[in-house]
Amino acid sequence: MNGSARKLKDNAADWHNLMLRWDKLNEDGFNVAAKIISMRRFQSDQLMVGKSSPPPSATLQHMVGAAELQDECFKLQDSITKMVAVVSKMERLMVSQQGIQQLEEFQFGLDGRKFPLCHSWTTKEFEESTRALLAAFSQELQLKQIIVQEIAHSTTSELCVVYLSCWLHQPFIPTQTRLTLEALLLETGHRQL
Repeated sequence: MNGSARKLKDNAADWHNLMLRWDKLNEDGFNVAAKIISMRRFQSDQLMVGKSSPPPSATLQHMVGAAELQDECFKLQDSITKMVAVVSKMERLMVSQQGIQQLEEFQFGLDGRKFPLCHSWTTKEFEESTRALLAAFSQELQLKQIIVQEIAHSTTSELCVVYLSCWLHQPFIPTQTRLTLEALLLETGHRQL
C-alpha cells in the first residue's frame, strides 16, 4: 500500500471515529437540553402558582433554580465547544484529502492514475465524499449553535419541543451521510464486502 492509499485509509478511520464522537456529544447535548427545558417549565409553573404574592422561600427557590439552569446551560455550551472541535478536525481531514487529490493530479494529470488506490474509487471520489460529510456536519453545528443560544430563553413549550426535536433528529445529517461513511470504510478496506 503506497503512502496516498495509507493516508486515505487513515482518514476514513478518522472520519469514523469523529462521527462516533459526534454521536456521543449529540446524545449528551440532547439530555442536557431536555433538562434545561424541564427546568424552564418548572420555573414557569412556579411563577404562575406564586404570581399573587410569592412567599420569601419562593424567591430563594427561584435563585437556586436560576443557578442550576445556568449550570446546565454551561454544560450545553461545553458540548457545543466539543462539537466545534470535532468539526475542526473534520476540516483538517478535508484539507488532507484535498492534498492527496492535488498530489495525484500533479503526479498523474487530471485523469488520475490508471489503477485506483483502494478498491475502485478515484481520489476525486474520496474528496467529493469527504466534502459532503464536512458540509453536513458544518450545517448541523450551525443549527446546534442557534439552539444553544435560544433554548433557555424560549417562551413557548412548542418551540422547546421543536428545538429538542431538531437536536435529536439532526436534519442536516441525513441517512445519506451515514451511507457515505460506510462507503468510505468499504472502499478503504475497513469494512468487508
